[in-house]
Amino acid sequence: MKTRIMAGGAAGAFLLVALAAPLPASAATNAQLSVLHGVPGVTVDVWVNGALTLDDFTPGTLAGPLSLAPGTYSVAITSSTATSATDAVVIGPVDLPLADGGNYTAVAHLSATGTPTATLFTNDISKTAAGQGRLTVRHVAAAPAVDVLAGGSPVVSGLTNPNEQILNLAPTTVSASVVAAGTTTPVLIGPADVAIQEGVNTIVYAYGSAADSTLALAVQTITGLHTPPAGVPAGETGAAARAESAQTLSTIGLGAFGLLLAAAAVLVVARRKVGSRA
Repeated sequence: MKTRIMAGGAAGAFLLVALAAPLPASAATNAQLSVLHGVPGVTVDVWVNGALTLDDFTPGTLAGPLSLAPGTYSVAITSSTATSATDAVVIGPVDLPLADGGNYTAVAHLSATGTPTATLFTNDISKTAAGQGRLTVRHVAAAPAVDVLAGGSPVVSGLTNPNEQILNLAPTTVSASVVAAGTTTPVLIGPADVAIQEGVNTIVYAYGSAADSTLALAVQTITGLHTPPAGVPAGETGAAARAESAQTLSTIGLGAFGLLLAAAAVLVVARRKVGSRA
């Protein structure tokens, strides 16, 4: 089956700082939110609490992470020609509850039957064991249950949309292929090399549509999860002891080996577009 390679890269900085009210130093720790666009063939705008936040957001791209005060945010995804959060709505509005100190990825994607939808995933940012990395596999494609093969053998079995499976592994490079559950052929996506690194949560998304031959992989990484060395000073507790999580995205299509580096971020000034639409 032909697999389309989606262009990857950062979609630009969020413009939501004004939506997150400043908190005193003793207040709750901000949440981290990224957004992945996994609906093929549709360029969209993303509105948060009624404000245009991502302008002309293209498939296969990741935005964020944005540091936001804990709370619930209303997100609407519209056509790129929309003039408001209620105009030409593609998905939503949906409420995204963000907890104190949580790390999340909101994914706009297709349901198993091909309907545009959105899912909020909580990213596992717990410390990895010494000498280990983490692999998270998420099924957000218009496709039935799948297996993920490594070296021809299933390492993830029967994964359905919109669910995930998490593995803790020694650092290695996994040659991964996605197939229909219980089979080894035909290969729906891959093979593609996915690097498992110590102290890194490598998150692999299978997205797109099997029927439309637009299946692809997107890979997000969250770093800084190493087990801290013995003897951490007593003062380094709570938020002060947390490693910062750096996130990247690459997209992988059929026959691509190695992760593709994200393109340079493009800052989107939402105010300019809103003004032009007025």
